[in-house]
Amino acid sequence: MSTIASVELDVDEFALGRSLPRLENGELEVIRVAATNRDTLVPYVRVSADDFDSFGEALDEDPTVREWRLVDDLGDERLYRMEWVEDILVVVHLLLDEEGVVLEMNGYPDGWRLRVLLPDRESLTETAQFCEGRNLSFVIKHIYEVTGSVGRGQYGLSKDQYEVLTTAMDQGYFDVPRNVTMSDLAATLGISQQAVSERLRRGHKNLLESTLELGESSFGEPTKQHLE
Repeated sequence: MSTIASVELDVDEFALGRSLPRLENGELEVIRVAATNRDTLVPYVRVSADDFDSFGEALDEDPTVREWRLVDDLGDERLYRMEWVEDILVVVHLLLDEEGVVLEMNGYPDGWRLRVLLPDRESLTETAQFCEGRNLSFVIKHIYEVTGSVGRGQYGLSKDQYEVLTTAMDQGYFDVPRNVTMSDLAATLGISQQAVSERLRRGHKNLLESTLELGESSFGEPTKQHLE
Protein backbone atom coordinates (compact mmCIF):
# COMPACT_ATOMS: atom_id res chain seq x y z
CA MET A 1 0.00 0.00 0.00
CA SER A 2 1.43 3.38 -0.99
CA THR A 3 2.57 5.65 1.82
CA ILE A 4 2.85 9.42 2.08
CA ALA A 5 5.20 10.83 4.70
CA SER A 6 6.03 14.32 5.89
CA VAL A 7 9.72 14.46 6.79
CA GLU A 8 12.31 16.99 7.91
CA LEU A 9 16.04 17.20 7.12
CA ASP A 10 18.69 19.24 8.93
CA VAL A 11 19.87 22.33 7.07
CA ASP A 12 23.55 21.38 7.31
CA GLU A 13 23.03 17.81 6.08
CA PHE A 14 21.35 18.53 2.75
CA ALA A 15 21.80 20.82 -0.25
CA LEU A 16 21.92 24.62 0.15
CA GLY A 17 23.23 24.32 3.69
CA ARG A 18 25.04 27.66 3.36
CA SER A 19 22.39 29.39 1.27
CA LEU A 20 19.19 28.74 3.22
CA PRO A 21 20.30 30.64 6.35
CA ARG A 22 20.43 33.76 4.15
CA LEU A 23 16.65 33.50 3.64
CA GLU A 24 15.52 34.64 7.08
CA ASN A 25 12.54 36.54 5.66
CA GLY A 26 12.15 34.57 2.45
CA GLU A 27 10.75 31.33 1.12
CA LEU A 28 12.18 28.58 -1.04
CA GLU A 29 10.10 25.94 -2.80
CA VAL A 30 11.33 23.22 -5.11
CA ILE A 31 8.88 23.12 -8.02
CA ARG A 32 10.38 20.03 -9.63
CA VAL A 33 13.39 17.85 -8.95
CA ALA A 34 15.02 15.05 -10.93
CA ALA A 35 18.00 12.81 -10.26
CA THR A 36 20.03 12.72 -13.47
CA ASN A 37 22.38 10.24 -11.79
CA ARG A 38 23.53 9.39 -8.28
CA ASP A 39 25.81 12.40 -8.17
CA THR A 40 23.48 15.16 -9.34
CA LEU A 41 20.03 16.51 -8.53
CA VAL A 42 18.51 19.09 -10.89
CA PRO A 43 15.76 21.13 -9.21
CA TYR A 44 13.73 24.10 -10.36
CA VAL A 45 13.45 26.38 -7.35
CA ARG A 46 11.07 29.26 -6.62
CA VAL A 47 12.51 31.80 -4.20
CA SER A 48 11.13 34.92 -2.52
CA ALA A 49 13.66 37.06 -0.65
CA ASP A 50 14.35 40.55 0.63
CA ASP A 51 17.83 40.50 -0.90
CA PHE A 52 18.26 38.38 -4.03
CA ASP A 53 21.83 39.62 -4.51
CA SER A 54 22.82 38.23 -1.13
CA PHE A 55 21.14 34.92 -1.95
CA GLY A 56 22.97 34.77 -5.29
CA GLU A 57 26.29 35.34 -3.53
CA ALA A 58 25.43 32.53 -1.13
CA LEU A 59 24.73 30.18 -4.06
CA ASP A 60 28.11 31.06 -5.59
CA GLU A 61 29.83 30.10 -2.34
CA ASP A 62 27.71 27.02 -1.61
CA PRO A 63 29.71 23.80 -2.24
CA THR A 64 26.52 21.81 -2.79
CA VAL A 65 25.67 23.89 -5.90
CA ARG A 66 27.70 23.15 -9.02
CA GLU A 67 25.87 25.73 -11.10
CA TRP A 68 22.70 27.78 -11.13
CA ARG A 69 20.94 30.15 -13.45
CA LEU A 70 18.02 32.53 -13.24
CA VAL A 71 15.08 31.28 -15.30
CA ASP A 72 12.51 33.98 -14.55
CA ASP A 73 12.33 37.21 -12.53
CA LEU A 74 8.84 38.11 -11.31
CA GLY A 75 9.92 40.98 -9.10
CA ASP A 76 9.11 39.71 -5.63
CA GLU A 77 10.09 36.14 -6.50
CA ARG A 78 12.46 34.37 -8.86
CA LEU A 79 12.70 30.96 -10.49
CA TYR A 80 16.09 29.23 -10.64
CA ARG A 81 17.45 26.08 -12.22
CA MET A 82 20.20 24.52 -10.12
CA GLU A 83 22.49 21.53 -10.05
CA TRP A 84 23.12 20.08 -6.61
CA VAL A 85 26.14 17.80 -6.31
CA GLU A 86 26.80 17.40 -2.57
CA ASP A 87 24.73 16.39 0.45
CA ILE A 88 21.97 14.90 -1.70
CA LEU A 89 22.08 11.25 -0.63
CA VAL A 90 18.67 11.16 1.04
CA VAL A 91 16.64 12.39 -1.93
CA VAL A 92 18.70 10.39 -4.45
CA HIS A 93 17.96 7.27 -2.40
CA LEU A 94 14.25 8.13 -2.27
CA LEU A 95 14.01 8.71 -6.02
CA LEU A 96 16.27 6.00 -7.41
CA ASP A 97 16.40 3.19 -4.86
CA GLU A 98 12.90 3.38 -3.39
CA GLU A 99 11.16 4.66 -6.55
CA GLY A 100 9.61 7.46 -4.54
CA VAL A 101 8.13 10.78 -5.63
CA VAL A 102 8.76 14.15 -3.99
CA LEU A 103 5.32 15.80 -3.70
CA GLU A 104 6.44 18.92 -1.84
CA MET A 105 9.86 20.28 -0.90
CA ASN A 106 10.42 23.52 0.98
CA GLY A 107 13.63 24.99 2.37
CA TYR A 108 13.91 27.13 5.50
CA PRO A 109 16.84 28.66 7.39
CA ASP A 110 16.73 25.77 9.86
CA GLY A 111 16.14 22.89 7.44
CA TRP A 112 13.98 21.18 4.84
CA ARG A 113 10.35 20.00 4.94
CA LEU A 114 9.30 17.33 2.43
CA ARG A 115 6.21 15.31 1.57
CA VAL A 116 7.12 12.12 -0.25
CA LEU A 117 5.11 9.32 -1.83
CA LEU A 118 6.61 5.84 -1.51
CA PRO A 119 5.43 2.45 -2.79
CA ASP A 120 4.91 1.06 0.72
CA ARG A 121 5.70 1.47 4.41
CA GLU A 122 8.76 -0.75 4.04
CA SER A 123 10.34 1.76 1.65
CA LEU A 124 10.00 4.44 4.33
CA THR A 125 11.58 2.15 6.93
CA GLU A 126 14.47 1.39 4.58
CA THR A 127 15.02 5.09 3.95
CA ALA A 128 15.15 5.75 7.70
CA GLN A 129 17.67 2.93 8.09
CA PHE A 130 19.67 4.28 5.14
CA CYS A 131 19.94 7.64 6.90
CA GLU A 132 20.74 6.09 10.27
CA GLY A 133 23.63 4.17 8.74
CA ARG A 134 25.10 7.43 7.44
CA ASN A 135 24.36 9.48 10.56
CA LEU A 136 21.89 11.69 8.68
CA SER A 137 18.77 13.19 10.20
CA PHE A 138 15.44 11.95 8.83
CA VAL A 139 12.62 13.16 11.05
CA ILE A 140 9.25 11.67 10.14
CA LYS A 141 6.45 13.94 11.33
CA HIS A 142 3.36 12.31 9.81
CA ILE A 143 2.58 9.10 7.93
CA TYR A 144 -0.49 8.45 5.78
CA GLU A 145 -1.49 5.19 4.15
CA VAL A 146 -2.96 5.79 0.69
CA THR A 147 -6.05 3.59 0.73
CA GLY A 148 -7.52 4.95 -2.50
CA SER A 149 -6.60 7.65 -4.95
CA VAL A 150 -4.05 10.10 -3.61
CA GLY A 151 -6.69 12.82 -3.74
CA ARG A 152 -8.75 11.29 -0.94
CA GLY A 153 -6.78 8.28 0.27
CA GLN A 154 -4.02 10.32 1.85
CA TYR A 155 -6.61 11.74 4.26
CA GLY A 156 -8.33 8.46 5.09
CA LEU A 157 -11.60 9.40 3.36
CA SER A 158 -14.00 6.86 1.93
CA LYS A 159 -15.37 7.43 -1.56
CA ASP A 160 -18.75 8.53 -0.14
CA GLN A 161 -17.17 10.92 2.37
CA TYR A 162 -14.97 12.44 -0.33
CA GLU A 163 -17.98 12.93 -2.61
CA VAL A 164 -20.04 14.66 0.09
CA LEU A 165 -17.19 16.93 1.20
CA THR A 166 -16.20 18.01 -2.32
CA THR A 167 -19.84 18.60 -3.31
CA ALA A 168 -20.39 20.66 -0.16
CA MET A 169 -17.28 22.69 -0.90
CA ASP A 170 -18.16 23.25 -4.57
CA GLN A 171 -21.73 24.34 -3.80
CA GLY A 172 -20.82 26.72 -0.98
CA TYR A 173 -22.02 24.77 2.04
CA PHE A 174 -18.98 25.93 4.03
CA ASP A 175 -19.29 29.56 2.95
CA VAL A 176 -20.46 32.26 5.36
CA PRO A 177 -23.36 32.64 4.88
CA ARG A 178 -24.07 29.21 3.40
CA ASN A 179 -25.16 29.08 -0.23
CA VAL A 180 -26.86 25.69 0.14
CA THR A 181 -28.44 23.70 2.95
CA MET A 182 -27.86 20.11 3.97
CA SER A 183 -31.23 19.33 2.38
CA ASP A 184 -29.95 20.79 -0.91
CA LEU A 185 -26.86 18.59 -0.75
CA ALA A 186 -29.02 15.53 -0.10
CA ALA A 187 -31.13 16.31 -3.17
CA THR A 188 -28.04 16.82 -5.34
CA LEU A 189 -26.47 13.56 -4.23
CA GLY A 190 -29.70 11.56 -4.19
CA ILE A 191 -29.29 10.43 -0.58
CA SER A 192 -31.04 11.22 2.69
CA GLN A 193 -30.24 14.28 4.76
CA GLN A 194 -29.19 11.96 7.60
CA ALA A 195 -26.69 10.23 5.29
CA VAL A 196 -25.23 13.61 4.31
CA SER A 197 -24.90 14.57 7.98
CA GLU A 198 -23.16 11.30 8.91
CA ARG A 199 -20.74 11.42 5.97
CA LEU A 200 -19.85 15.06 6.65
CA ARG A 201 -19.22 14.32 10.32
CA ARG A 202 -17.12 11.20 9.66
CA GLY A 203 -15.28 12.91 6.82
CA HIS A 204 -14.41 15.86 9.06
CA LYS A 205 -13.17 13.45 11.74
CA ASN A 206 -10.91 11.61 9.28
CA LEU A 207 -9.54 14.86 7.87
CA LEU A 208 -8.70 16.15 11.34
CA GLU A 209 -7.11 12.88 12.42
CA SER A 210 -4.94 12.84 9.29
CA THR A 211 -3.90 16.49 9.18
CA LEU A 212 -3.44 16.93 12.94
CA GLU A 213 -1.95 13.49 13.53
CA LEU A 214 0.55 13.43 16.38
CA GLY A 215 2.08 10.65 18.38
CA GLU A 216 4.76 8.17 17.51
CA SER A 217 4.50 5.69 14.70
CA SER A 218 4.93 1.97 15.05
CA PHE A 219 8.51 2.03 13.77
CA GLY A 220 9.82 1.75 17.33
CA GLU A 221 11.80 4.03 19.58
CA PRO A 222 12.70 7.36 17.95
CA THR A 223 16.38 7.90 17.23
CA LYS A 224 17.93 10.57 15.07
CA GLN A 225 15.33 9.43 12.53
CA HIS A 226 12.73 10.56 15.11
CA LEU A 227 9.52 8.92 13.94
CA GLU A 228 6.25 10.54 14.94
